Amino acid sequence: MYSKIFQHQIWHFLAIVIALWSFYLVSIFDKEVVSGSLFEISTTTWLWIAVLTPIVHQAYVFLVWRYELYTNIFTKKFGIKKAFKSYAVGFSLLFVFRLISLILLAYSNKDTLHVDPLYAYIIAAIITPFVIYLFYSVKRYFTIERAYGIDHFDKTYDVPYVKQGIFKYTDNGMYVVGLAILYLPGLLLLSEAAIFVALFNHLYIWVHYYTTERPDMAYIYGSAP
Repeated sequence: MYSKIFQHQIWHFLAIVIALWSFYLVSIFDKEVVSGSLFEISTTTWLWIAVLTPIVHQAYVFLVWRYELYTNIFTKKFGIKKAFKSYAVGFSLLFVFRLISLILLAYSNKDTLHVDPLYAYIIAAIITPFVIYLFYSVKRYFTIERAYGIDHFDKTYDVPYVKQGIFKYTDNGMYVVGLAILYLPGLLLLSEAAIFVALFNHLYIWVHYYTTERPDMAYIYGSAP
């Protein structure tokens, strides 16, 4: 059982180690990334909060998904509705804090991205409609429940892969486009640290996909995109 629960997680762990070491080196050699403070708290502290939040979030999802998928531990004790709702609340809070931690980091480290502000604002303006279309597509076609991972809790769930809205163009719209929202604080406040952490978020979500979500989809549906 534990071999299934922790399948591929050595790669997840190695990715975390590499990321933390990389951020440590950057914080030493790039002084712009750690420049500034907010509420008398240093940018270095905000940086590590913003880095650790997605790690905690994705570890939370991995542990709940895998233990429920292979042991039904939560639905046996609480039932599908209550177990899924409780998990979804935790997921939502952690995801929102990912964005909040980046906003706080961006304010702490603002005006350290040495580019013409107009370019940063244009990129932010280009990103925004894609993010809005992604959230519309999730609500309209994919459903919020599926985005949270209802298929790990409800073993009768059997809905074909969505090929409408933004998912007509990419099977992984939430990861390709959705995480782009995290670049907005850094772009709008010209924060090098916030851009750097947003990039980490975007890369790290693919670690989750290949080490947790894709293997789970193959187990649940028999195949994965």
